[in-house]
Amino acid sequence: MTEQTAPSEHPPSGRAPAGHPRGGPPRPLGQIRTWPRSFTDRLTAPLPGVRAMARLAREGAVRPSAEGLRDIPHLPFAPEPLPTAEPGSVAVTWAGHASWIIRIGGLTVLTDPVWSRRILGTPARITPVGVRWEDLPPVDAVVISHNHYDHLDAPTVRRLPRDTPVFVPAGLGRWFRRRRFTHVTELDWWEAAELRGVRFDFVPSHHWSKRTLTDTCRTLWGGWVLGDTHGHRVHFAGDTGYGHWFEEIGRRHPGIDLALLPIGAYDPRWWLRDVHTDPEEAVQAFQDLGARIMAPMHWATFVLSSEPVMEPLTRVRAAWEKAGLPRDRLWDLPVGASRVLPD
Repeated sequence: MTEQTAPSEHPPSGRAPAGHPRGGPPRPLGQIRTWPRSFTDRLTAPLPGVRAMARLAREGAVRPSAEGLRDIPHLPFAPEPLPTAEPGSVAVTWAGHASWIIRIGGLTVLTDPVWSRRILGTPARITPVGVRWEDLPPVDAVVISHNHYDHLDAPTVRRLPRDTPVFVPAGLGRWFRRRRFTHVTELDWWEAAELRGVRFDFVPSHHWSKRTLTDTCRTLWGGWVLGDTHGHRVHFAGDTGYGHWFEEIGRRHPGIDLALLPIGAYDPRWWLRDVHTDPEEAVQAFQDLGARIMAPMHWATFVLSSEPVMEPLTRVRAAWEKAGLPRDRLWDLPVGASRVLPD
């Protein structure tokens, strides 16, 4: 079944039309839909142009200095066996970057799985993957935030059974169907689908998409809120700049238990401000969401920008303390570590 989706259904601000209900009925799983050719109308700031590219080339500030790299041996890496996940509990394990193993509602869900040592255009990983692929429990579902190579890794995807349910942003389903995945659900912002009692809500972010020279913003980007029948909610932000959408997500999804938020790849700020939160903005986003616990991600894995490799952790801890937030609500996990959500 194919359904035509109007390109104006959701405005670029990320806010749903007036009267759009929070937590509307889930869409059918696996429905093939027709999407607009471009999602550039969802951008809240223009992408860098020729002048910005020239400045970046002139300044050369895309990687840390030698001094900024010296702490690589000290990056937190502490792999451990996955904890037991009871049917009514939520457990998360950070495999590195934006890859999480979330066990919720009896399902094992992977977010933006990247198990490769190297991705296109960047140096190799600076910490190993936190969980060996062969140690994963059976994967019940995968969610993808957007199509950039550090979030959508073809060699990792090829390891998955082709009948694995995959939840992806609007327009990205074709990429998976070409690789013979048979259970692919594409969603627009503020839409949801359900799998075996777990609800997958696709929510806005400010980022962009691109995998080739000619496909800029041809597929959507966003985050996910996963919810089970016990009322647990986990927000996975993917890649995003800071903005009003965090308050809106918190309003539509009150009682978020755990927010997985990016804190790295933010310098130079003039280049990355609109698409990557810095640590202070991540703490503010956590507060805007009204979440109970924050777990930082998107750092200590790939060198994508010019800040020193340990700076994201130092700054997020300082911002947390400055905000007067309870220290035990910041899950600043080493790569490979796990936590079980307290009731």
